[in-house]
Amino acid sequence: MDKERIYLSLSQQTGFENEYIQKALQTNWITSGGPNVEEFEYKLENYYKNESFVAALNSGTSAIHLALILLGVKSDDEVICQTMTFSASANPILYQGAKPVFIDSESDTWNICPESLENAINDRIKRGKKPKAIIAVHLYGTPYKVDEVHAVADRYEIPVIEDSAEALGSSYKGKKCGSFGSFGVLSFNGNKIITTSNGGALISNSKETKEQAIFYATQSKDKAVHYQHSKIGYNYRMSNICAGIGLGQMKSLEANIESKVINHNFYKNIFSSIDNIELFEVHDEDYLSNYWLNTILIEPDIDSNIDRESLRLVFEKENIESRPLWKPMHLQPIFEKYPYYGSRIAEDLFEKGLCLPSGSNLTNENKNRIEEVITTFFKY
Repeated sequence: MDKERIYLSLSQQTGFENEYIQKALQTNWITSGGPNVEEFEYKLENYYKNESFVAALNSGTSAIHLALILLGVKSDDEVICQTMTFSASANPILYQGAKPVFIDSESDTWNICPESLENAINDRIKRGKKPKAIIAVHLYGTPYKVDEVHAVADRYEIPVIEDSAEALGSSYKGKKCGSFGSFGVLSFNGNKIITTSNGGALISNSKETKEQAIFYATQSKDKAVHYQHSKIGYNYRMSNICAGIGLGQMKSLEANIESKVINHNFYKNIFSSIDNIELFEVHDEDYLSNYWLNTILIEPDIDSNIDRESLRLVFEKENIESRPLWKPMHLQPIFEKYPYYGSRIAEDLFEKGLCLPSGSNLTNENKNRIEEVITTFFKY
């Protein structure tokens, strides 16, 4: 019999989702918006200690797009974006007809490099194109260098869109990721800390901005008895049923984060005695990661046939999913013509890095299989 597949990061039901879904069905709220959506927003705002305002949307990508719209990004504007990220961080720049400018990583957090960021801003200004926004990402749940990045952004008066799609539950100096920028972005895709099946949220610092986001997300309908539109709108609002799933999932958020940390410690114990491997983790106590995905760097050893791809293939042979780190955006065919600032840090991370199974529902049996593959591969 084939071994059951171990996935990279699957969602799991809490048992509370059905209550909210049934309520939506019984009250016939099976469209976008509705009581579950409003309650889900309230729960998220409460999670952020009522210091932020949350608009629930149909994806994290929609949230980034709306943030760009609300910041006035238009055709031929330039927007800075971290290169080491998923394409959804950068795609909305092109939706607006704007141009991305990609920035290398730094080695401590693997996120946007403050030094390369400032070099890029200065160079773009010299070329007559001051960037309209900065998209910075908390990669794999690890906060970027918040103080340094925002110091640069403030110096040049450029707003930051904080892509926290992978970082719900992470924090920097005790403040939750998603609440540092002019806008924060969350994702509730099926592989995230909690899910709404698909979905996302835009975090802002005022009720008025939240209402603006919802206006654009519901087809920009003007206040009139008939359908009237003065601005281009989008069908981006979260559905009431999806929000019901999110309300059930919120009840297990802290438990899911705890499970992710347990997974991290599991890998830390395995790799502590193995050369060639660096397990990625926060580099000082100011950073708290949810360890959404556990990731490693493998220093190649040609003589022993040890590298990232060899280990990935061995995992795959045992029906265990692992994946390379995100391929940097400036190396992607769709983005390779756009400016890039930095060295080779992001490229080296991609060439050496591997994401390991990190679901909050990993069983002891799953972990035993994973450990056996790793120890056999490295012959320890």
